[in-house]
Amino acid sequence: MAPWKYLLLPLAGLYNMITRIRNHLYDIGHKKSFQFDTVVISVGNLNVGGSGKTPMIEYLIHLLSPHYKLAILSRGYGRKTIGFRMATPHDSAGTLGDEPFQIYRKFGKEVVVAVGEERALAIPTILHEHPEVQLILLDDAFQHRAVVPQISILVTDYSKPFFQDFVLPFGRLREARVGAARADVVVVTKCPGLTESVEQSIKSKVATFVGSKPIFFMQQGYRDPEPIGHTAAISNTVILVSGIANSSSLEQHLASRFKVIKHFRFADHHHYTHHDLEVITKFARDHEGTSLVTTEKDMVKLIEEPLRNLLEPNRWFYIPLHTHFVKDGSEFDAFITTQVESARKAVTWGTHE
Repeated sequence: MAPWKYLLLPLAGLYNMITRIRNHLYDIGHKKSFQFDTVVISVGNLNVGGSGKTPMIEYLIHLLSPHYKLAILSRGYGRKTIGFRMATPHDSAGTLGDEPFQIYRKFGKEVVVAVGEERALAIPTILHEHPEVQLILLDDAFQHRAVVPQISILVTDYSKPFFQDFVLPFGRLREARVGAARADVVVVTKCPGLTESVEQSIKSKVATFVGSKPIFFMQQGYRDPEPIGHTAAISNTVILVSGIANSSSLEQHLASRFKVIKHFRFADHHHYTHHDLEVITKFARDHEGTSLVTTEKDMVKLIEEPLRNLLEPNRWFYIPLHTHFVKDGSEFDAFITTQVESARKAVTWGTHE
């Protein structure tokens, strides 16, 4: 660790104190929290940056949408709009945010998708406009204490687990590690192959903060690259374009299958500009016979007008994510479905008292 980072310790101490006071005020009821008759599942993390929240939301959609009418509610980070917004065919990554729009493009015919900074106000609006909704998934809401979920899922990146991190700005935690105790289940994401001893070691460290609550391990992989608006085959030599929090696993995957000659790296949730595409296109034209590969999250922004017109014809591909549990996936599914049914029965019982 760079010596200068220790200069941030006083600020981290102040930040830690502020977040602890905030959580305490919610815990004692001084700050108002709302729980709804419709079952709410929260997916979130303790740290800033990508921890696999969106893949977990997509996993839950696959698991639960055959049985319940779902709504997905996100803050809509990085969008150019403010306030509550229900996704429609006229929306884009600019109006919803890249990740909510990605979910809408994939699942919009099956689920309701909405964005809103104030989730406690957004949920009643969703239920008013879509009374058929039976279950709401909150994306990135672990610190959104104004809504009390019936089920809280905490995800943590295997390579940057919360139990080895520190609060901002010294580390990357949004709140102290003890906040993990609010979770009902913990999923360690982006795992490599795990030995039994490594798995037990991680479980022991997580259990320090969550007790006997269930802990699962999920791997992240990549499917074959998909063409963007064409049918041409991908080249063996590629140029990578990404704007995600952590691109290391993507880089490793592509390097194992292709010759990667350049990686245009942008910040997470980057809004691509005309200039960005000009620079990328010039490099691609100087290297004929190469293909351009990007993430699904970046793709939904690049296909918007007017950027779409700047994409090199027959050369752009995106690479979809694939997630699965290392083992015990059926146990996770059973845990979630059992918790959902229990919560729904409790809600029904409460409304008839």
